[in-house]
Amino acid sequence: MKIGFIGIGIMGAPMAGHLLDAGHEVAVNDINPIPQGLLDKGAQVVASAKEAAEKGEVIIIMVPDTPDVEKVLFGENGVAEGLSAGKIVIDMSSISPVETKQFAARINELGCKYLDAPVSGGEVGAKAGTLTIMVGGDQETFDKALPLFELMGQNITLVGGNGDGQTCKVANQIIVGLTIEAVGEALLFASKAGANPAKVREALMGGFASSKILEIHGERMIKRTFDPGFRIELHQKDLNLALSNARKLQMALPNTATAQELFNSVAAQGDQGLDHSAMVLALEKLAEFKVGQ
Repeated sequence: MKIGFIGIGIMGAPMAGHLLDAGHEVAVNDINPIPQGLLDKGAQVVASAKEAAEKGEVIIIMVPDTPDVEKVLFGENGVAEGLSAGKIVIDMSSISPVETKQFAARINELGCKYLDAPVSGGEVGAKAGTLTIMVGGDQETFDKALPLFELMGQNITLVGGNGDGQTCKVANQIIVGLTIEAVGEALLFASKAGANPAKVREALMGGFASSKILEIHGERMIKRTFDPGFRIELHQKDLNLALSNARKLQMALPNTATAQELFNSVAAQGDQGLDHSAMVLALEKLAEFKVGQ
């Protein structure tokens, strides 16, 4: 299959790599230089999103935020200018569910199909091809795209119509953010109480408190390895989507708001580029103690 892939970053590069490994023709576009590893696998570099859309039967987008997706789709030399009827546009970014529905309608008017397919699993999952993929769109288009999704992920679910994939991703980020906060509190508590946090984590991994967050991010907190990963500034964006949409739904997300404030505290110190497990830094300031101290 011929694929246009726009957004070759921490997540996009390994995802595009899996498509190339499977023998697909992939035309890539990014504002930054394309990694040599993808070029060695046969990736074709194109100068614009329009050109990527012209070359691809399927166009995949993996960029940071809602305005970025809008620019890629409908800006000058954007995807919309390079589409012809029958193509499939798949946005795998994590963006606003409301605007996703609007983007889908505009692409549909051009005679093309649209899937929103945000992912969870971070850089580790992207490299391993084990991402969770949450899809919004129609069944027929999902079935056509499924072989591509299976190269990039394992848990792949058609959640509902356009926008529902993004809604699912926002829910995912609520759970992840609150679980990072819980793991941070627990390890900090154990450490300040005099226990070895590494041994506490090891013990908890065998019980009901076990989770991927405890396994991966708990280790990051103990070893203080906060290179992303998934950057705090991106999780801030996702929780902002949760809180702003909750206001529209006239509901409260009190613990989501707390998690966001902890991220905000770390970002205020200039560390918004760290992995989101670094939320523990905010908790450590409140305790005047560090995990493992």
